[in-house]
Amino acid sequence: MSARSYEVRTYGCQMNVHDSERLSGLLEDAGYVRAVAGEEADVVVFNTCAVRENADNRLYGNLGHLAPKKAKRPGMQIAVGGCLAQKDRDTIVAKAPWVDVVFGTHNIGSLPVLLERARVQEEAQVEILESLDVFPSTLPTRRESAYAAWVSISVGCNNTCTFCIVPALRGKEKDRRPGDVLAEIEALVAEGVIEVTLLGQNVNAYGSDMGDREAFSKLLRACGEIDGLERVRFTSPHPRDFTDDVIAAMAETPNVMHQLHMPLQSGSDDVLRTMRRSYRQDRYLGIIDRVRAAMPDAAISTDIIVGFPGETDADFEQTLHVVREARFANAFTFQYSKRPGTPAATMDGQIPKAVVQERYERLVALQDEISWAENKRQVGRTLDVLVAEGEGRKDEATARLSGRAPDNRLVHFQRPDEEVRPGDVVTVEVTYAAPHHLLAEGPTHAVRRTRAGDAWAKRSAAPAAAPGVLLGLPTVGPPPAAPAAESSPCRTN
Repeated sequence: MSARSYEVRTYGCQMNVHDSERLSGLLEDAGYVRAVAGEEADVVVFNTCAVRENADNRLYGNLGHLAPKKAKRPGMQIAVGGCLAQKDRDTIVAKAPWVDVVFGTHNIGSLPVLLERARVQEEAQVEILESLDVFPSTLPTRRESAYAAWVSISVGCNNTCTFCIVPALRGKEKDRRPGDVLAEIEALVAEGVIEVTLLGQNVNAYGSDMGDREAFSKLLRACGEIDGLERVRFTSPHPRDFTDDVIAAMAETPNVMHQLHMPLQSGSDDVLRTMRRSYRQDRYLGIIDRVRAAMPDAAISTDIIVGFPGETDADFEQTLHVVREARFANAFTFQYSKRPGTPAATMDGQIPKAVVQERYERLVALQDEISWAENKRQVGRTLDVLVAEGEGRKDEATARLSGRAPDNRLVHFQRPDEEVRPGDVVTVEVTYAAPHHLLAEGPTHAVRRTRAGDAWAKRSAAPAAAPGVLLGLPTVGPPPAAPAAESSPCRTN
């Protein structure tokens, strides 16, 4: 009997992408094989997101498309996990009775057992835990990239932002022990990984349940001691917890990249107060100033919500003021939409769609202007680019390759005569800047073949399989293989 095949469809934030790698690892550990591209899987797993207003409609629409396929294929199974499963629980089976398994954010390790139980008992299995049973990073994994990896250092969040439902679905913050984190990174490096992104819902609050306010900066410095680890990133910090010891660790640890994603959400003190964001404009800009003083070359990105309930024209102008002052390399901007179950969803002062759209367009235009100006400052610089897979969607047509600079800017460069693999590093000179990428149109100065490139070559020699992440996240410090797609402000703090 041949092994049963699986497909994991991922929606939402980096944490979901990371969880999906674990789900794939669990299934393969249980004997499943990844579905070949273009073929129907025996098991389809939806790893859901709950922060969009129409997230449930999207899920039920996708489940509806699978219903007739499942009816024609005896033995096919469908599982739903993630934040929407944690929130809706029994509602999913009531609306889509052909679903076999529903599991939550706290028990992803149960999926293989639940699938088998559903098969034997021939009835849906719903298991939602209220607290974490096993830290996800202790589970088997099938990573999407051979050369770059997520490493989760914490799960959950202790904040109470009025627009965000994540704390209710993922629970209070729980930190991994530093030794466990470093051991995972060392194992990854031994496998060929040269870039890691430390991941947490509020990554720089790390240490809060260990009683060590400097635990995160110590962890960054410890990463600097790992031989063979070339690039360290992290996402996403909260301005409330961003301290000077972290800035010093970034500036003084050679393999910690001078790239920072610092969510703003709003530049208005009044709106920040309504959002329950525990900082104000002055503190935020003060952090940016201190980062730039320590690392003048730092590329800083952010998240901004436009049209939060009660936002006035004056409030919005304060957001534009912060954007002008901070001069972000790029910004992920979102039009506020109600998240069911959050305090903001029932607040007075909901902003008309037309007003939100007009503000949003003004913000995007301003940020594009700034991004372009900041990118033009890179022209003439010589950069070491980590070659990526899947970042340059027009690479085949343009005969280019693509990758990420140390500050995480996307760089397209001319394909050199010698072989270059994802995971290798090329040295190029920037000749042109666009708002969202850089071009290096001249000859490549150098190609450095790496262990990461060797790891990619070894993996790519295996039979082709369907992609595991179909909807993911914007590329703010993720492994370069992760595709850019829809995101949401709850992916960060």
